[in-house]
Amino acid sequence: MRLSLDFYKQSAVNLAPLLLGKVICRKIGGDIMRFPITETEAYTGESDTACHAHRGRTPRTSVLYEDGGIAYVYLCYGIHHLVNVVAANVNEPECVLIRGVEGISGPGRLTKALQIDLSLNKENLINSNALWLEEGVQLSYITTPRVGIDYAREEDRVRHLRFIAK
Repeated sequence: MRLSLDFYKQSAVNLAPLLLGKVICRKIGGDIMRFPITETEAYTGESDTACHAHRGRTPRTSVLYEDGGIAYVYLCYGIHHLVNVVAANVNEPECVLIRGVEGISGPGRLTKALQIDLSLNKENLINSNALWLEEGVQLSYITTPRVGIDYAREEDRVRHLRFIAK
């Protein structure tokens, strides 16, 4: 069963742990791959210096200003595509990075395995036939600081916004 729009319309901090155990689904041709999500990171809007929306709305970040339930896919370091779930409401630019799924650790490895690239940026996760999320089993978790955000202010680097299934 797909996740509803209402599920996504909450803050990234609330959404990130709730995504653990949910199932990311990717249809390629006639095959559907399904993987339970095991690791996420929350990005909390313009005040969060680790969030792409920190500098405001740009052509790249405009998707973050949409209603929750949209995929935000971007190219990191010119090498890896990363997939995020837009959270919250219109003009509340928050998102959750999907860092890992069962059997695949790392956001770049995840998108490579699921063939997620820029063509899926702005994909509507509620009604897409290519990429969506389904119900799963809620998992217990631990929190740690986010990784790979050395450019952010110290107070944003140390926040425990990374959620890892136990």
